[in-house]
Amino acid sequence: MDIDQRGAVCVLGTGLIGGSLLRAAVASGYAAFGYNRSASGVSAACADGFDVSGDLSAVLRRAAEVDALLVIAVPMPAVDSLLADIAALAPECPLTDVVSVKGPVLDAVRKHGLEGLYVGGHPMAGTSQSGWAATDSELFQGAVWAVGVDEGTQVEPWSRVVRLALDCGSVVVPVVAEEHDQAVARISHLPHVLAEALAASGAAGGKLSLGLAAGSFRDGTRVAGTAPDLVRAICEPNATALEQVLDEAIETLVTARDALRAHSTLGDLVETGFQGRTAYESRTTWDITGIAPGTSDWLGELRRAGRVGGVLRAL
Repeated sequence: MDIDQRGAVCVLGTGLIGGSLLRAAVASGYAAFGYNRSASGVSAACADGFDVSGDLSAVLRRAAEVDALLVIAVPMPAVDSLLADIAALAPECPLTDVVSVKGPVLDAVRKHGLEGLYVGGHPMAGTSQSGWAATDSELFQGAVWAVGVDEGTQVEPWSRVVRLALDCGSVVVPVVAEEHDQAVARISHLPHVLAEALAASGAAGGKLSLGLAAGSFRDGTRVAGTAPDLVRAICEPNATALEQVLDEAIETLVTARDALRAHSTLGDLVETGFQGRTAYESRTTWDITGIAPGTSDWLGELRRAGRVGGVLRAL
């Protein structure tokens, strides 16, 4: 597929995820350019040969001229302001994002009247590093990329977002915003919180504890190495769903503590945890085929398929 068929991509925010997306899009043959607020980030990207500017107005005007797919790749606290600029300067551009929550982004998109061309997105990839220096064109290879199929989603922008995700090496899972946020509270945001608690507990044991720490502590605390402000930006916008799963986790831990106190056993926790890990390791997916975008109930069919392990590997 040549560049004209692919269409242009404009990445707004070139940190780890946005910058890696810019690299992957260019490597896949897209005419891709971007914006970054940080002058040092702009300089670093440009030094590596990428078309990145710190002039948001100019970048959005350019995107409007070439009908670029806009990709919002800034933390949730910066989304509203960015959407206001998009509404003013590039309101006809198709729009997606890579923010780790979907409901709050969708609400903000609706607030600015941009929902007609918006398709939510969330590549399930990342590292504990941040900034342009951490970017990697291979970051999305083999990853899952959640793509929105909320009510009102339009075929053309949806197809462009799915094609971009596939071209970056990912498989696509169709999701609706609320269900996405409930799921990532369990498998992304809660692990961040537990990793922080585990890291704090280990450090509280002093030099001896840290000196004895090995693989289980290292693996369990990996994401605690993420910059605190970024962790807050990832987790806190999903507060409602995260609060619910935190309550469940706390109840589980309290039950295990009480069993240990009363009977010197961890009770069911070890067995249910083992079963959960086994279910993760033995999970299977199946290819979604035969659903033509734009036909009757195509969004509903995709929603149902995504809920039960279906993935898109091609359009």
